[in-house]
Amino acid sequence: MPRLELSQLNLPDRHLHTLQALLAQWVPNAEVWAYGSRVTGGAHECSDLDLVLRNPADLSTEVEGWLDLKEALQHSLLPILVEVHLWSLLPREFHTNIEAGYVVVQEGDKL
Repeated sequence: MPRLELSQLNLPDRHLHTLQALLAQWVPNAEVWAYGSRVTGGAHECSDLDLVLRNPADLSTEVEGWLDLKEALQHSLLPILVEVHLWSLLPREFHTNIEAGYVVVQEGDKL
C-alpha cells in the first residue's frame, strides 16, 4: 500500500486546507507526505497527524523553513497535534515504514 489518494487522509477538509496553506507559506518547495494512522486506518478524532518533509532536489538535505513550520503549526487553529519529521534525518527503516502507506499532501518543487 504505497502512495494513496489524498482522499484517503482522515482529516476534515477545513483542516486539510489550513494545513496546506501553512505548508505553502513555510515550506513551499518541500514534498510533504502524511503517514501513520490517519492514512492507514485506526485513527480516531484526537489522533495526531504524522508528516514527513522531503527535499525533492536532494533527499539527503533538510527542508528550508521546517522549524518555522513547526512553530506555525503549534500556533495554528488546527485542533490536533501535527508531528513534523525530516526525511533526511530519519533512519532508513523509517523510510521503509513510511513508504508502505502515505499520502502526498504537497508536491515538491525540484528547483
